[in-house]
Amino acid sequence: MTKSIVFIHGAWLTSLSWENFMDYFQKRGYEVSAPEWPYRDRPVRELREDTAPELAEIGGNELTDHFEKIIRAMDEPPILVGHSFGGLIVQRLLDRGVGRAGICLDSVAPEGIVGVDWTVLKANSSVLFKWMGWEKVQHMTLDQFRYAFANTMPEARQEEYYDRYVVPETGRIFFQIAFAQLDPHHATQVNFKNNDRAPLLLVAGEKDHLVPAHVTRANYDHYKHSTALTEFVEFKDRCHLLFAQDGWDEICTFAADWLEKINLGAQETSEAPAV
Repeated sequence: MTKSIVFIHGAWLTSLSWENFMDYFQKRGYEVSAPEWPYRDRPVRELREDTAPELAEIGGNELTDHFEKIIRAMDEPPILVGHSFGGLIVQRLLDRGVGRAGICLDSVAPEGIVGVDWTVLKANSSVLFKWMGWEKVQHMTLDQFRYAFANTMPEARQEEYYDRYVVPETGRIFFQIAFAQLDPHHATQVNFKNNDRAPLLLVAGEKDHLVPAHVTRANYDHYKHSTALTEFVEFKDRCHLLFAQDGWDEICTFAADWLEKINLGAQETSEAPAV
């Protein structure tokens, strides 16, 4: 039986951002798909010119429920790969018993893990300091993208990926992250002690301004009281957009080898972990 992978992109992006990873894993024999977030099923240019106002009402719970519905309708539980806020969605889905395994790249940390680095504050200040920002659709400038997502990339690549990938975003999720402990809906919460969770690999970029590597390691450490398999790896000199940065294939190879190690290679070879 061929394994399937569902890729879940993060904030400010669309599923197009997974183009390198999807091509790699499809060539490795996996069935791949990348469902869009709500109100994002149009080309980047159209989304920039005509953003659905309903996007502002989308938060962490709505996003997790959205992907849970899609994934539970699949014939077989897939492997989940998420980036940034998509990584947090993957962690929450695994906690709900959805998915055979999870791989999270530069994942936003769940409730209870605080990252107050200067780089994090600077990267999010334009959203968090905007009046009533939690009720608005937010926009990212090229300079903001350079700092938050692509700080280790050549300038030409920064402009290329900004034009190719970046779209407006719901402001709600950023406030749910920043003030997670005050959120009565717990839109970023995960049960770190869940022993029945599927295997999880947390991947950090050494020079990520938005989710510093030590935050991802703290995320990993919070799972230490669970018997479920959790592993951590850090890649040197990588920024937040590490899946598009030169050397992205090294991350793919590591992830593919990890899936093989836990008996979730592209083709069924032995008994896989039950979910």
